[in-house]
Amino acid sequence: MTAHSLNACGLSAGYGDTIILDGLDFSVSPGKITVIVGANACGKSTLLRTMSRLMSPRSGHVLLDGKSIHSTSPRKLAQTLGLLPQSPVAPEGITVADLVSRGRHPHQGLLSRWTNKDDDAVAAALEATGTFDLAERSVDELSGGQRQRVWIAMALAQETDILLLDEPTTFLDINHQVEVLDLLTDLNQARATTIVMVLHDLNLASRYADQLVAMANGRVHSIGTPEEVLTENTVRDVFGIESRVIVDPTSNRPMMLPIGRHRMSSVSASARD
Repeated sequence: MTAHSLNACGLSAGYGDTIILDGLDFSVSPGKITVIVGANACGKSTLLRTMSRLMSPRSGHVLLDGKSIHSTSPRKLAQTLGLLPQSPVAPEGITVADLVSRGRHPHQGLLSRWTNKDDDAVAAALEATGTFDLAERSVDELSGGQRQRVWIAMALAQETDILLLDEPTTFLDINHQVEVLDLLTDLNQARATTIVMVLHDLNLASRYADQLVAMANGRVHSIGTPEEVLTENTVRDVFGIESRVIVDPTSNRPMMLPIGRHRMSSVSASARD
């Protein structure tokens, strides 16, 4: 694996007259797992779409290895950077095997043929995501969780050095959420794949991130290790909720406990007052 740099510099982007990203600066840690968190509509998905060239910025630049991402050929970019967006749509009637095989398209030239390496990449992706037995089924027939794992398999089959995933644990129960995050960690550790993903669960984000990014109002609020970013002040600023941050006894990482108006012990209530 090649350790590519990926940076956003003064990035502004949006839809119509609405600005979502507002002069954002952000550098991905090469070879690490970066997790982006933040409230709804803060710009997380827009950031991934802009950094993968699905969206064009209003101003600023996305730099891949120091060069504008827009100067990279589409095929070269697809060999280097893969994106799993929110709620992707599969062609009607396509089988699981065919969909996952599409992850190999960036590696196919005009005159090149499908090779054993392509077969191996698809099989490995299906096996890693627990979808091998679904290979001949239509994607239309699958449950939401099964479908999500198939899309992840397609992203893995692409074998890029950088992988961007927008809420990859959507539709998955907690067992499969942990399996997917463990799988991505295995990929990062075995191949030094740079992984950037959006997660809603702050405690899973803290557990799996090397670099944690908290976004608010289209900008980076804070960036650093989970210990540096997941604090009670950050949770208050970014999510507008009071919390207690303690040490997760399983991972020794920060763990956030939200404080609501109900189901509080008398000790917690008096501490809050």
